[in-house]
Amino acid sequence: MGISQEVEFPSRAVCWVSPNGVWLFSRCCLLCCRAKEHETLAILSSPCKDFWPPFLLHYCSHFPAEIPDFLTEEECKLIIHLAQLKGLQKSQILPTDDYEEAMEMIEISQMDFFNLLDHNQDGQLQLKEVLTHTRLGNGRWMTPENIREMYTAVKADPDGNGVLSLEEFKRLNIRDFHKYIGSQKVKTSDAVRNSQHTWLYQGEGAHQVMRAIRQRVMRLTRLPPEIVEHSEPLQVVRYDQGGHYHAHMDSGPVFPETACSHTKLVANESAPFETSCRYVTVLFYLNNVTGGGETVFPIADNRTYEEMSLIQNDVDLRDTRKNCDKGNLRVKPQQGTAVFWYNYLSDGEGWVGELDDFALHGGCLVTQGTKWIANNWINVDPNRLRQQRFQQEMERYAGSGAGASGEWTVDKAYSGLHVEL
Repeated sequence: MGISQEVEFPSRAVCWVSPNGVWLFSRCCLLCCRAKEHETLAILSSPCKDFWPPFLLHYCSHFPAEIPDFLTEEECKLIIHLAQLKGLQKSQILPTDDYEEAMEMIEISQMDFFNLLDHNQDGQLQLKEVLTHTRLGNGRWMTPENIREMYTAVKADPDGNGVLSLEEFKRLNIRDFHKYIGSQKVKTSDAVRNSQHTWLYQGEGAHQVMRAIRQRVMRLTRLPPEIVEHSEPLQVVRYDQGGHYHAHMDSGPVFPETACSHTKLVANESAPFETSCRYVTVLFYLNNVTGGGETVFPIADNRTYEEMSLIQNDVDLRDTRKNCDKGNLRVKPQQGTAVFWYNYLSDGEGWVGELDDFALHGGCLVTQGTKWIANNWINVDPNRLRQQRFQQEMERYAGSGAGASGEWTVDKAYSGLHVEL
């Protein structure tokens, strides 16, 4: 079973055909090229809207696509109302207890850990090299100043130059770093994410609008219904004034020691780490935001990616409170608009491949008013057999007749997933 039917053109645009085989390249896909007058990369123009919804929106490599009027004003208001009725909770980033437990499970030597941090392999740890590995700790967004404070607290940098040599690193107890991070109280403005969220069921028996949106997403992505139906519920998020979400990936790389959160239920495999395996993101803007709140893609049109290049001269492109204006692409919130992108590349055989680093994105600081969004994530395990076993098991649960509703099935599959990366 494949998950895509794409046609690549020399322009790097990826175009899709409607079920009747009509090519859309000449009318639509040329719009994939970035237009200087816009801050978005692919917009459904009027001719393209004529084809909506049977075909999958054309997609440019590394570029998200913007779809105006994907939701109606009434649908947006209803989603907000349902979220308020259910109740929102403060968004969290990898709870400290889970983080420390995961660290305990890692068996790695001091030398190997140093080499892991030392990106350029020059035998010294620069501040920005350490920064890339301290993002998740207890939910605090670390800055160069924070790293210097940590060095001072654990006496890691005797000469105070902000650089750790291998000899200095060998004298450290790595647990002291983790303890320090865990002991720091996180102010709202210092958090990786400052928002509230809830989850709305979209499966069989859900509100007719929730079902209609899921069906619309199916037609947009052209993915098999069984994959979409067994993906996460709709996440609804509220950002008040001062809210933000620093640049992040919606999913993570899957290594041999990593499991997908949704398929671990049936995999019968143990792994020290897990990730959400969110192949596709479809983000919906539910209201117009008075000030700020754009979605930023810092490196959307870069030709190459190098993690260290995101931090230059203490300017971190992932910092959405300070540096959103320096990102390559910003999408302004417009009620009813959807933004669509892939978080993984293709493996060349019709299945999920490696993580697409260019899908890095964040929520810019809301400077005035309130921002409401919703996320539909389509979950696919890069291990095709595990994904197939998961789908079979979910079908068995749903059809068991043992009092298991569709909502229970989804909640069981994703009960441990709702921790944001």
